[in-house]
Amino acid sequence: MSFTTRRRLVSEVIDGGLLELRLENVSLPALAPDQVLLRVEAAPLHPSDMGMMLMGGDLSRAERIKGGELPAVRMPLHDLARPMAAARMGKPIEPGNEGAGTIVAAGGTPGAALVGQRAATFGGAMFGDYRIVPAANVTLLPEGVSPREGAAFFVNPMTALAMTEVMRRDGARALVHTAASSTLGGMLQRICAEDNIPLINIVRRAAQEEALRSGGAEYAISSGDDSFFTRLTEACASTDATIAFDAVGGGGLAGTIMTAMEIAQNRKAPSGSPYGSPVHKHVYVYGRLDTSSIQVPPSIGMAWGLSGFLVSHFLASAGADVQQRMTARVLTGLTGTFATTYSAEVSLVDLLDPDVLRRANEKLTGAKLLLRP
Repeated sequence: MSFTTRRRLVSEVIDGGLLELRLENVSLPALAPDQVLLRVEAAPLHPSDMGMMLMGGDLSRAERIKGGELPAVRMPLHDLARPMAAARMGKPIEPGNEGAGTIVAAGGTPGAALVGQRAATFGGAMFGDYRIVPAANVTLLPEGVSPREGAAFFVNPMTALAMTEVMRRDGARALVHTAASSTLGGMLQRICAEDNIPLINIVRRAAQEEALRSGGAEYAISSGDDSFFTRLTEACASTDATIAFDAVGGGGLAGTIMTAMEIAQNRKAPSGSPYGSPVHKHVYVYGRLDTSSIQVPPSIGMAWGLSGFLVSHFLASAGADVQQRMTARVLTGLTGTFATTYSAEVSLVDLLDPDVLRRANEKLTGAKLLLRP
Protein backbone atom coordinates (compact mmCIF):
# COMPACT_ATOMS: atom_id res chain seq x y z
CA MET A 1 0.00 0.00 0.00
CA SER A 2 1.26 3.48 -0.86
CA PHE A 3 0.99 6.35 1.63
CA THR A 4 1.37 9.84 0.18
CA THR A 5 -0.27 12.29 2.62
CA ARG A 6 -0.91 12.72 6.31
CA ARG A 7 -3.27 14.94 8.29
CA ARG A 8 -1.68 16.83 11.14
CA LEU A 9 -2.63 19.31 13.86
CA VAL A 10 -0.56 22.49 13.87
CA SER A 11 -0.20 25.28 16.43
CA GLU A 12 1.17 28.60 15.15
CA VAL A 13 1.48 32.17 16.37
CA ILE A 14 0.34 34.48 13.55
CA ASP A 15 0.14 38.23 12.93
CA GLY A 16 -2.15 40.27 15.12
CA GLY A 17 -1.19 38.66 18.41
CA LEU A 18 -3.17 35.53 17.57
CA LEU A 19 -2.67 31.82 18.06
CA GLU A 20 -4.05 29.51 15.39
CA LEU A 21 -4.73 25.79 15.71
CA ARG A 22 -5.50 24.08 12.43
CA LEU A 23 -5.62 20.80 10.60
CA GLU A 24 -3.75 20.49 7.36
CA ASN A 25 -2.88 17.81 4.84
CA VAL A 26 0.81 17.49 4.02
CA SER A 27 2.79 15.22 1.73
CA LEU A 28 4.58 12.26 3.24
CA PRO A 29 8.23 12.08 2.22
CA ALA A 30 9.80 8.80 1.24
CA LEU A 31 10.83 6.76 4.26
CA ALA A 32 14.54 6.58 5.02
CA PRO A 33 16.00 3.06 5.37
CA ASP A 34 15.87 3.26 9.18
CA GLN A 35 12.32 4.70 9.41
CA VAL A 36 8.83 3.26 9.77
CA LEU A 37 5.38 4.75 9.28
CA LEU A 38 3.04 4.49 12.26
CA ARG A 39 -0.72 4.86 11.79
CA VAL A 40 -1.67 6.75 14.94
CA GLU A 41 -4.74 5.19 16.52
CA ALA A 42 -4.65 6.73 20.00
CA ALA A 43 -2.86 9.65 21.66
CA PRO A 44 -3.53 11.02 25.17
CA LEU A 45 -4.09 14.72 25.79
CA HIS A 46 -1.71 15.60 28.64
CA PRO A 47 -1.47 19.04 30.31
CA SER A 48 1.97 19.36 28.70
CA ASP A 49 0.37 18.80 25.28
CA MET A 50 -2.19 21.50 25.96
CA GLY A 51 0.55 23.87 27.07
CA MET A 52 2.43 23.31 23.82
CA MET A 53 -0.73 23.75 21.75
CA LEU A 54 -1.98 26.89 23.47
CA MET A 55 1.24 28.75 24.42
CA GLY A 56 -0.60 31.52 26.22
CA GLY A 57 -3.68 31.60 24.01
CA ASP A 58 -6.88 32.88 25.62
CA LEU A 59 -9.28 29.97 25.29
CA SER A 60 -12.17 32.02 26.64
CA ARG A 61 -12.07 33.97 23.35
CA ALA A 62 -11.34 31.08 21.00
CA GLU A 63 -13.41 31.01 17.81
CA ARG A 64 -13.84 28.42 15.08
CA ILE A 65 -12.83 29.78 11.67
CA LYS A 66 -15.48 29.39 9.02
CA GLY A 67 -14.72 28.14 5.55
CA GLY A 68 -11.91 26.02 4.21
CA GLU A 69 -11.68 22.29 3.76
CA LEU A 70 -10.34 21.61 7.26
CA PRO A 71 -11.30 23.28 10.56
CA ALA A 72 -9.20 25.84 12.42
CA VAL A 73 -9.48 27.81 15.65
CA ARG A 74 -8.05 31.24 16.46
CA MET A 75 -7.67 33.02 19.77
CA PRO A 76 -5.82 36.10 21.02
CA LEU A 77 -2.72 35.62 23.13
CA HIS A 78 -2.78 36.73 26.75
CA ASP A 79 -0.78 39.94 27.14
CA LEU A 80 1.84 38.32 29.39
CA ALA A 81 2.37 35.56 26.84
CA ARG A 82 3.06 37.79 23.86
CA PRO A 83 6.79 38.44 24.47
CA MET A 84 7.54 34.71 24.82
CA ALA A 85 5.25 33.78 21.94
CA ALA A 86 7.04 36.21 19.62
CA ALA A 87 9.79 33.65 19.09
CA ARG A 88 7.18 31.27 17.70
CA MET A 89 5.82 33.71 15.13
CA GLY A 90 5.40 31.95 11.81
CA LYS A 91 6.92 28.72 13.12
CA PRO A 92 4.22 26.04 13.22
CA ILE A 93 4.72 23.24 15.71
CA GLU A 94 3.06 19.84 15.92
CA PRO A 95 1.94 18.85 19.44
CA GLY A 96 1.39 15.39 20.86
CA ASN A 97 4.00 13.86 23.17
CA GLU A 98 3.10 10.21 22.75
CA GLY A 99 0.73 7.74 21.17
CA ALA A 100 0.28 4.27 19.75
CA GLY A 101 -0.99 2.55 16.64
CA THR A 102 0.03 0.11 13.94
CA ILE A 103 3.21 0.16 11.87
CA VAL A 104 2.04 0.16 8.25
CA ALA A 105 5.24 0.67 6.25
CA ALA A 106 9.01 0.55 6.54
CA GLY A 107 11.78 2.23 4.60
CA GLY A 108 14.24 -0.59 4.83
CA THR A 109 15.41 -3.76 6.50
CA PRO A 110 15.54 -2.46 10.12
CA GLY A 111 11.77 -1.92 10.18
CA ALA A 112 10.52 -4.51 7.70
CA ALA A 113 9.79 -7.09 10.39
CA LEU A 114 7.77 -4.52 12.34
CA VAL A 115 5.14 -3.88 9.66
CA GLY A 116 1.70 -4.92 10.91
CA GLN A 117 2.68 -4.79 14.58
CA ARG A 118 1.16 -2.55 17.23
CA ALA A 119 3.61 -0.10 18.72
CA ALA A 120 3.91 3.05 20.81
CA THR A 121 6.30 5.96 20.48
CA PHE A 122 7.27 9.21 22.16
CA GLY A 123 8.79 12.37 20.77
CA GLY A 124 6.16 14.83 19.57
CA ALA A 125 3.93 15.38 16.53
CA MET A 126 1.56 12.58 17.52
CA PHE A 127 -1.62 14.60 16.93
CA GLY A 128 -2.06 13.41 13.37
CA ASP A 129 -3.17 10.30 11.53
CA TYR A 130 0.36 9.10 10.62
CA ARG A 131 3.81 9.62 12.08
CA ILE A 132 7.23 8.82 10.59
CA VAL A 133 9.67 7.63 13.28
CA PRO A 134 13.01 5.81 13.41
CA ALA A 135 12.45 2.08 13.78
CA ALA A 136 14.65 2.19 16.88
CA ASN A 137 12.26 4.65 18.56
CA VAL A 138 9.14 2.48 18.57
CA THR A 139 8.20 0.22 21.45
CA LEU A 140 6.23 -2.88 20.48
CA LEU A 141 3.13 -3.39 22.61
CA PRO A 142 2.72 -6.73 24.40
CA GLU A 143 0.36 -9.32 22.95
CA GLY A 144 -3.24 -8.42 23.73
CA VAL A 145 -2.53 -4.75 24.55
CA SER A 146 -4.43 -2.37 22.27
CA PRO A 147 -3.16 1.01 21.02
CA ARG A 148 -5.75 2.61 23.32
CA GLU A 149 -4.23 0.82 26.31
CA GLY A 150 -0.68 1.52 25.21
CA ALA A 151 -1.04 5.13 24.06
CA ALA A 152 0.07 6.63 27.40
CA PHE A 153 2.98 4.25 27.90
CA PHE A 154 5.69 6.89 28.48
CA VAL A 155 4.93 10.27 30.06
CA ASN A 156 3.10 9.33 33.26
CA PRO A 157 4.40 5.77 33.81
CA MET A 158 8.06 6.65 33.27
CA THR A 159 7.75 9.84 35.32
CA ALA A 160 6.20 7.97 38.25
CA LEU A 161 8.87 5.27 38.11
CA ALA A 162 11.59 7.92 37.81
CA MET A 163 10.40 9.47 41.06
CA THR A 164 11.14 6.27 42.94
CA GLU A 165 14.49 5.96 41.16
CA VAL A 166 15.42 9.48 42.28
CA MET A 167 14.28 8.68 45.83
CA ARG A 168 16.66 5.74 45.99
CA ARG A 169 19.45 7.68 44.30
CA ASP A 170 19.11 10.46 46.89
CA GLY A 171 19.12 8.00 49.78
CA ALA A 172 15.62 8.99 50.88
CA ARG A 173 13.19 6.59 52.56
CA ALA A 174 9.83 8.05 51.55
CA LEU A 175 8.15 10.37 49.08
CA VAL A 176 5.77 13.31 49.22
CA HIS A 177 3.67 13.89 46.11
CA THR A 178 1.31 16.77 45.34
CA ALA A 179 -1.70 16.77 43.00
CA ALA A 180 -1.86 13.12 44.02
CA SER A 181 -5.36 12.45 42.69
CA SER A 182 -4.06 12.71 39.12
CA THR A 183 -3.53 9.80 36.74
CA LEU A 184 0.18 9.92 37.52
CA GLY A 185 -0.63 10.04 41.23
CA GLY A 186 -2.62 6.82 40.96
CA MET A 187 0.30 5.12 39.22
CA LEU A 188 2.75 6.32 41.85
CA GLN A 189 0.46 5.06 44.60
CA ARG A 190 0.38 1.60 43.03
CA ILE A 191 4.16 1.55 42.44
CA CYS A 192 4.87 2.52 46.05
CA ALA A 193 2.45 -0.12 47.34
CA GLU A 194 4.23 -2.78 45.25
CA ASP A 195 7.69 -1.59 46.34
CA ASN A 196 6.84 -0.91 50.02
CA ILE A 197 7.70 2.79 49.74
CA PRO A 198 5.91 5.13 52.19
CA LEU A 199 4.07 7.76 50.14
CA ILE A 200 2.46 10.95 51.43
CA ASN A 201 -0.27 12.05 49.02
CA ILE A 202 -1.28 15.72 49.02
CA VAL A 203 -4.57 16.66 47.36
CA ARG A 204 -6.71 19.78 47.28
CA ARG A 205 -10.09 18.55 48.52
CA ALA A 206 -11.51 16.27 51.19
CA ALA A 207 -13.32 14.16 48.58
CA GLN A 208 -10.00 13.43 46.85
CA GLU A 209 -8.46 12.49 50.18
CA GLU A 210 -11.30 10.08 50.90
CA ALA A 211 -11.00 8.53 47.43
CA LEU A 212 -7.28 7.90 47.94
CA ARG A 213 -7.85 6.36 51.36
CA SER A 214 -10.59 4.14 49.94
CA GLY A 215 -8.06 3.01 47.33
CA GLY A 216 -5.59 1.94 50.01
CA ALA A 217 -3.45 5.05 50.57
CA GLU A 218 -2.09 5.21 54.12
CA TYR A 219 -1.22 8.89 53.93
CA ALA A 220 -3.62 11.21 52.11
CA ILE A 221 -3.89 14.83 53.23
CA SER A 222 -6.06 17.62 51.84
CA SER A 223 -4.34 21.00 51.62
CA GLY A 224 -7.76 22.55 52.22
CA ASP A 225 -7.97 20.97 55.69
CA ASP A 226 -7.44 23.33 58.63
CA SER A 227 -5.01 20.84 60.16
CA PHE A 228 -3.10 20.30 56.90
CA PHE A 229 0.29 21.47 58.15
CA THR A 230 0.06 19.55 61.41
CA ARG A 231 -0.95 16.36 59.63
CA LEU A 232 1.75 16.82 57.00
CA THR A 233 4.42 17.29 59.68
CA GLU A 234 3.28 14.15 61.52
CA ALA A 235 3.33 12.17 58.27
CA CYS A 236 6.86 13.38 57.50
CA ALA A 237 7.96 12.40 60.99
CA SER A 238 6.36 8.94 60.69
CA THR A 239 7.86 8.18 57.27
CA ASP A 240 11.14 10.11 57.51
CA ALA A 241 10.28 11.74 54.17
CA THR A 242 12.93 14.14 52.90
CA ILE A 243 12.06 14.56 49.21
CA ALA A 244 8.93 15.62 47.38
CA PHE A 245 7.70 15.85 43.81
CA ASP A 246 5.49 18.87 43.27
CA ALA A 247 3.12 19.27 40.34
CA VAL A 248 1.79 22.61 41.62
CA GLY A 249 5.00 24.59 41.46
CA GLY A 250 3.91 28.14 42.25
CA GLY A 251 2.89 29.58 45.58
CA GLY A 252 3.88 28.37 49.02
CA LEU A 253 3.24 24.63 48.88
CA ALA A 254 6.85 23.60 48.18
CA GLY A 255 8.04 25.75 51.08
CA THR A 256 5.35 24.33 53.35
CA ILE A 257 6.44 20.78 52.54
CA MET A 258 10.09 21.57 53.29
CA THR A 259 9.11 23.28 56.55
CA ALA A 260 7.19 20.17 57.63
CA MET A 261 10.21 18.03 56.75
CA GLU A 262 12.52 20.35 58.66
CA ILE A 263 10.37 20.22 61.79
CA ALA A 264 10.15 16.44 61.54
CA GLN A 265 13.93 16.09 61.22
CA ASN A 266 14.62 18.45 64.11
CA ARG A 267 12.16 16.52 66.25
CA LYS A 268 14.03 13.33 65.43
CA ALA A 269 17.52 14.74 66.11
CA PRO A 270 17.58 18.34 67.42
CA SER A 271 20.64 20.05 66.03
CA GLY A 272 20.54 23.20 68.13
CA SER A 273 22.10 24.97 65.19
CA PRO A 274 20.77 28.33 63.97
CA TYR A 275 21.05 26.84 60.47
CA GLY A 276 18.58 24.06 61.21
CA SER A 277 18.82 20.34 60.59
CA PRO A 278 21.82 19.12 58.57
CA VAL A 279 19.57 16.56 56.83
CA HIS A 280 19.04 17.61 53.20
CA LYS A 281 15.47 18.18 52.05
CA HIS A 282 14.59 18.54 48.38
CA VAL A 283 11.51 19.43 46.35
CA TYR A 284 11.49 18.53 42.66
CA VAL A 285 9.04 20.64 40.68
CA TYR A 286 7.75 18.66 37.71
CA GLY A 287 4.67 20.71 36.87
CA ARG A 288 3.45 24.29 37.10
CA LEU A 289 -0.28 24.07 37.72
CA ASP A 290 0.28 27.34 39.57
CA THR A 291 2.42 29.61 37.40
CA SER A 292 3.13 32.16 40.14
CA SER A 293 6.53 32.43 41.84
CA ILE A 294 7.63 29.64 44.17
CA GLN A 295 7.85 30.86 47.77
CA VAL A 296 10.54 29.44 50.06
CA PRO A 297 10.38 30.63 53.71
CA PRO A 298 13.37 30.90 56.11
CA SER A 299 11.83 28.17 58.30
CA ILE A 300 13.39 25.38 56.22
CA GLY A 301 16.92 25.83 57.54
CA MET A 302 19.92 25.73 55.23
CA ALA A 303 20.02 22.08 54.12
CA TRP A 304 17.57 22.09 51.24
CA GLY A 305 17.23 22.18 47.50
CA LEU A 306 14.60 23.11 44.92
CA SER A 307 14.89 22.15 41.27
CA GLY A 308 12.93 21.37 38.16
CA PHE A 309 12.39 17.77 37.10
CA LEU A 310 11.74 16.38 33.64
CA VAL A 311 11.63 12.66 32.99
CA SER A 312 13.50 12.92 29.68
CA HIS A 313 16.39 14.69 31.43
CA PHE A 314 16.46 12.01 34.10
CA LEU A 315 16.49 9.19 31.56
CA ALA A 316 19.30 10.81 29.59
CA SER A 317 21.49 10.71 32.68
CA ALA A 318 20.29 7.39 34.10
CA GLY A 319 21.85 5.14 31.47
CA ALA A 320 20.56 2.43 29.16
CA ASP A 321 20.25 -0.27 31.83
CA VAL A 322 17.93 1.85 33.97
CA GLN A 323 15.87 2.87 30.94
CA GLN A 324 15.44 -0.72 29.83
CA ARG A 325 14.46 -1.89 33.30
CA MET A 326 11.87 0.87 33.65
CA THR A 327 10.46 0.28 30.17
CA ALA A 328 10.12 -3.45 30.79
CA ARG A 329 8.18 -2.81 34.00
CA VAL A 330 5.82 -0.37 32.27
CA LEU A 331 5.12 -2.77 29.42
CA THR A 332 4.17 -5.58 31.79
CA GLY A 333 1.81 -3.28 33.69
CA LEU A 334 0.02 -1.31 30.96
CA THR A 335 -3.37 -2.79 31.88
CA GLY A 336 -2.70 -2.79 35.62
CA THR A 337 -0.23 -0.64 37.55
CA PHE A 338 0.17 1.80 34.66
CA ALA A 339 -3.35 1.76 33.24
CA THR A 340 -4.80 5.09 32.10
CA THR A 341 -8.52 5.83 32.04
CA TYR A 342 -10.19 8.45 29.86
CA SER A 343 -13.40 10.40 30.27
CA ALA A 344 -14.01 10.67 26.51
CA GLU A 345 -12.52 10.05 23.09
CA VAL A 346 -12.32 12.77 20.44
CA SER A 347 -11.24 12.97 16.80
CA LEU A 348 -8.90 15.54 15.30
CA VAL A 349 -11.91 17.47 13.98
CA ASP A 350 -13.65 17.25 17.38
CA LEU A 351 -10.59 18.71 19.09
CA LEU A 352 -10.81 21.89 17.04
CA ASP A 353 -14.04 22.84 18.74
CA PRO A 354 -13.48 25.63 21.30
CA ASP A 355 -15.70 23.88 23.86
CA VAL A 356 -13.72 20.63 23.53
CA LEU A 357 -10.43 22.54 23.80
CA ARG A 358 -11.62 24.22 26.98
CA ARG A 359 -12.67 20.87 28.40
CA ALA A 360 -9.31 19.33 27.54
CA ASN A 361 -7.52 22.21 29.27
CA GLU A 362 -9.44 22.07 32.57
CA LYS A 363 -6.99 19.59 34.16
CA LEU A 364 -9.73 18.08 36.30
CA THR A 365 -9.32 14.75 38.08
CA GLY A 366 -10.66 11.93 35.94
CA ALA A 367 -11.22 14.14 32.90
CA LYS A 368 -8.36 13.11 30.60
CA LEU A 369 -9.30 12.94 26.91
CA LEU A 370 -8.00 10.46 24.36
CA LEU A 371 -7.42 11.59 20.78
CA ARG A 372 -8.42 9.00 18.19
CA PRO A 373 -7.16 10.46 14.89
